[in-house]
Amino acid sequence: MVDLKIDGDVYFDSIHKSIYSTDASAYSQKPLGVAYPKGAGDIKRIVSYVKDRGISIIPRTAGTSLAGQVVGDGLVVDTSKYLNHILEINPEGRWVRVEPGVVLDELNLYCKPYGLFFAPETSTSNRCCLGGMVGNNSCGSHSLVYGSTRKHLLEATVILSDGSEVLLKPLTRNEVDAKCNLKTLEGDIYKTIISILSDEQNRKEIIKNYPDLTLTRRNTGYALDELLYTSYFNNEIEEDFNLCKLLAGSEGTLAIIKDLKLNLESLPPKHKAVIAMHCHSLEESFLANLVALEYNPVAIELIDGKILELSKNNIAQNKNRFFIHGEPKAVLIIELAEDSNEILKHKANLIISALQNKSMGYLYPILYGDEISKVWALRKAGLGLLSGMIGDAKPVSVVEDTAVVPIRLPEYIADFKAMMDGYGLSCVYHAHISTGELHLRPILNLKDEKDKKLFRKVATDCTLLVKKYRGSISGEHGDGRLRGEFIPLLLGEKVYSLMREIKYVWDSQNIFNRGKIVDTPPMDESLRYVETPLNIKTYFDFTKHGGYIRAIEQCNGSGDCRKSELFAGVMCPTFRATKDEKYTTRARANMLREGILNANGKDFFSNKDIIEILDDCVSCKGCKSECPSNVDMTRYKAEFLQHYYDKHHVPLRTNLIANITKINHTFSCIPLVYNALVGNKYLSSLLKKSIGFAQKRSIPKLYKTTLRQWYKGHYRQIENPKGRLYLFADEFTNYMDVEIGIAFINLLNGLGYQVEIPKHTDSGRAALSKGLLKQAKKQAETNVNLLKDIISEETPLVGIEPSSLLSFRDEYLDLVDIELKESAKSLSENVLLYDEFIVREIEKGNITASQFKADVAKIKLHGHCHQKSLASIEPSQVMLSLPPNYTVEIIPSGCCGMAGSFGYEKEHYKLSMQIGETTLFPEIRKSEDYIISAPGTSCRHQIKDGTGRNAYHPIELMYKVLKSQI
Repeated sequence: MVDLKIDGDVYFDSIHKSIYSTDASAYSQKPLGVAYPKGAGDIKRIVSYVKDRGISIIPRTAGTSLAGQVVGDGLVVDTSKYLNHILEINPEGRWVRVEPGVVLDELNLYCKPYGLFFAPETSTSNRCCLGGMVGNNSCGSHSLVYGSTRKHLLEATVILSDGSEVLLKPLTRNEVDAKCNLKTLEGDIYKTIISILSDEQNRKEIIKNYPDLTLTRRNTGYALDELLYTSYFNNEIEEDFNLCKLLAGSEGTLAIIKDLKLNLESLPPKHKAVIAMHCHSLEESFLANLVALEYNPVAIELIDGKILELSKNNIAQNKNRFFIHGEPKAVLIIELAEDSNEILKHKANLIISALQNKSMGYLYPILYGDEISKVWALRKAGLGLLSGMIGDAKPVSVVEDTAVVPIRLPEYIADFKAMMDGYGLSCVYHAHISTGELHLRPILNLKDEKDKKLFRKVATDCTLLVKKYRGSISGEHGDGRLRGEFIPLLLGEKVYSLMREIKYVWDSQNIFNRGKIVDTPPMDESLRYVETPLNIKTYFDFTKHGGYIRAIEQCNGSGDCRKSELFAGVMCPTFRATKDEKYTTRARANMLREGILNANGKDFFSNKDIIEILDDCVSCKGCKSECPSNVDMTRYKAEFLQHYYDKHHVPLRTNLIANITKINHTFSCIPLVYNALVGNKYLSSLLKKSIGFAQKRSIPKLYKTTLRQWYKGHYRQIENPKGRLYLFADEFTNYMDVEIGIAFINLLNGLGYQVEIPKHTDSGRAALSKGLLKQAKKQAETNVNLLKDIISEETPLVGIEPSSLLSFRDEYLDLVDIELKESAKSLSENVLLYDEFIVREIEKGNITASQFKADVAKIKLHGHCHQKSLASIEPSQVMLSLPPNYTVEIIPSGCCGMAGSFGYEKEHYKLSMQIGETTLFPEIRKSEDYIISAPGTSCRHQIKDGTGRNAYHPIELMYKVLKSQI
């Protein structure tokens, strides 16, 4: 296919095949290649090319499918990279026209000023795309009120299998008949569908076998029943015939979407509340759901005890579970929305009283405002948290999408639980309880042959159970390759044959997403997880993950790393800048996993493809806190690199960067000479060229003295100090940012604290970032041994540079030898960033606003990515807000893009600046009246290079207004 020419991009390399071999399902199959079309012309060229070559097209956007919809051996056509524009909005008509790659949350951010939004809301809303939502007929947490995507799809412009472009929209009877008379593929499609649905026997079969009509979540197969309930077949129905109803839920098997016209709803009432009912048992939650439904809530969702337990081990979600008390077996999330607070509170009290009268639940906290978003963040993280379960046995997607009418749910779940007990399986129950769809995930080890057989048996038996209750085996996730073979079992062979007829009139050569919905491969083939012979001895301790391989396998493909720069968080800066799947955490995890599977115990750590894809990871640590599955790509990358270097030489530049402290120490006695060298235009250019640094970067200069030298000459004994602390004179502060270190010591002395600089070596941050773990391990163990006996709660270790200090709280814990582990852990508990220490003392009343001058300053604060991921930037905001006339705003940025040495390296310079341009640089450019503050040394250099502005460490700004300056 090398002769396929489009305006967009086409790749057939091994990296793209590996990273597109999975979605968020249990399946893995390498595609033929990947194409990124830039417009309808590209899509038509792709269709024209493949239709006579026996090649299948796999339409894809965010790739968050749970049933293997975008896994196959065809050509992946990813429309998320370029076809992601909002084309038109009509506020008066309450509709919007978009391309398929537009992200749901981005669309709603765009529509919000008009008082409108697109109502279906999935748990993946910050990265899922509208094309995928149509393909799956997505629903979301508020489908109780708003229904599915199908309900809101007005029109669709699509490319058919012959390359023709057609508009699907509502049609009157006469317009439908006119379509049937066309001598085109479009005409054949209308004619065949009308013929099938006009047959009385066919209609009887459809009405008899399809899920209960009152069930809103009904995605099994093609929606033939939806087309029956239109004005064409029933004069009493006002709704016109619209093939968009069939397109929704067709999973890209009928056509490729060019653009969509979507219905918009008015924003929900502003006054909202969530009742978080704590349940004694799961069974209690099913009955409580029916009670709460009587009061017309806008959503009811279930979080079970297993998810709540797993949330404790995730940095971000542990904060979001603040409303959980004790160990409930489940929590029922009941959301209300009303036009006034009075009505809202009254309804909440009515629901709680009704539940209490029936002795349901034991605690009913009511949450408002920003608290609600945290509740929903915890709920949305459910699938990712489940993937973080330690071991090979995981809660799997196999019957997770079944739905029945809510009134039948308690009885259905009772039967289902009995079935699980019969298999000896435990299961996770969560999600959309209000609409009769609980995500049921049996815990299975799909590497084990016995559990693989259970995988199929559970699916088969559950289909029969769903049939008993007139439900759907797919409520919102679709059939894909997981459930397709069970459609005949649920709906009958006759209905299935009608679906096949529909498929092949649209797509006679089966080029669109072959093997999905109809004629699917066996559901237990091409599973992604297999037993591997590799037994890797690692430098980091991965014991709590079950080893390095299992740590990598924690990535379930949910795509949280694809979230937009328009929303909070750090993960994943390279994707935010490029919109390219190759630059996601998920892609890197896929590449590592594929490398392990293909290594057969041999050359895994010599895989050049893995080196290439890891090379663009900036090691921001965003995934460590924001990935609900606890993926830590920074650590996986460092581990891989050290093994790679064990087999190959360490590059010169890598060695120089990792040993920058030695270089700085050597030249610290002649800083003027060093600064003249790196400051000379020609010598600096030659130096950067020889090392491989970008010419546009300026090499940091040394201060005239080191911090340790200055400290020896300026040591002060504070009389009656409020406290005593040890300053970690990190490798950046000690040699280059000495003035910041001086400001810190003077600030703390002036506030009444004794500051000591203990004996220690550098943090090892540079070695860690370059994957030289042997070196970093020695540095970590040296520091633990030197500091373990002097650091305590009363005498903490405080640091200025986040990336250096936080090594004590992160990598050290799993890098030091086992005999030092307890010491490292104890030490880490008393290691504080500058702002954490000062805020602690503010809260004790030891530091007050009266100690600072009333100088006026407006400050915009950019946090270091490690600080945001492993700690928080909020203490810096609290600290900087203490001086009477300081006002502080946090810049909603992720990683700055410099990422230590990353942005200096010539091959990464462009990407580094792209990352800066996503949020940070534009925000600074429009903030001329603000002082810019950034605690990270690399962040300050990046801001200077990208905007020309000087950024100041928060400590400098605090010392500037200290009354008792020393």
